[in-house]
Amino acid sequence: MNVALETHALRKSYGAHEVVCGVDLKVAPGECFGLLGPNGAGKTTTLKLCLGLIDADSGSVRLLGHEVPARAREARAQVGVVPQFDNLDPDFTVAENLVVYGRYFGLRDRDIEAGIPQLLEFAGLAGRAAAKIQTLSGGMKRRLTLARALVNRPALLFMDEPTTGLDPQARHLIWERLRRLTQEGRTLLLTTHFMEEAERLCTRLAIMDRGRIIAQGSPRALISAHIESQVVEVHGPGFERWMERARDLAPRVERAGETVFCYAEGVEPVLAELRRQHELVYLHRPANLEDVFLKLTGRDLRD
Repeated sequence: MNVALETHALRKSYGAHEVVCGVDLKVAPGECFGLLGPNGAGKTTTLKLCLGLIDADSGSVRLLGHEVPARAREARAQVGVVPQFDNLDPDFTVAENLVVYGRYFGLRDRDIEAGIPQLLEFAGLAGRAAAKIQTLSGGMKRRLTLARALVNRPALLFMDEPTTGLDPQARHLIWERLRRLTQEGRTLLLTTHFMEEAERLCTRLAIMDRGRIIAQGSPRALISAHIESQVVEVHGPGFERWMERARDLAPRVERAGETVFCYAEGVEPVLAELRRQHELVYLHRPANLEDVFLKLTGRDLRD
């Protein structure tokens, strides 16, 4: 199979509002593919369409060799899903949550139970099989949700914002586990608002806004194609006056709140000027995926 997931001209409307507008995606086996976008961009709807959970108005989906929605059930038997919000059953123990979930795939209890120690080790929950869900921290619950999605040994894993709400330690542990999955040949498709997460994990990604794909490629390729290589962030007393001067020193200058962003291939003129402005605070750094994201989708707050 050359393609794990492929969509063509996918469209979905709710009333007069089109939330997915002709989306074309192609995810190769064994890669981690990221789907990025502001709130309301259409990411979660696109995932639901790919899984056959809702019907498209037009277009096509082929998931693990199966046409969706016609053969969505067969496709989902080979898929794991990590939802945006944990939906573990609080009445069951850690192990019971895994067993019950495995039954949905027609797996026998003894086969599920045989795999539980390995799943709990993977999730950093070894020794917690008998624990009640209420006793777990937020990070533990998120890791258990990831382990649960692997009960049926899926070829492709859908993850909707897998590390939202986690502290840095828990986030880094999940990143390490996801890298392990790709090294094993699993295919991952994730949505995330953490640009660092996408830059660290994703082989390729697509940026989505207002229902459309506006850019696709590897993180480094997108940074190279869409943004200047260097950034200087400036804030402090008098930053507004200095911003006017900055427009003569850098080809692109933007303001977000009380911070000025100067983008350029060479920022030495900006830095030289800032060294004489002792009241201003500044940070010089290489451009990253977040800069690309904000340039393409804008800095306005989305609800």
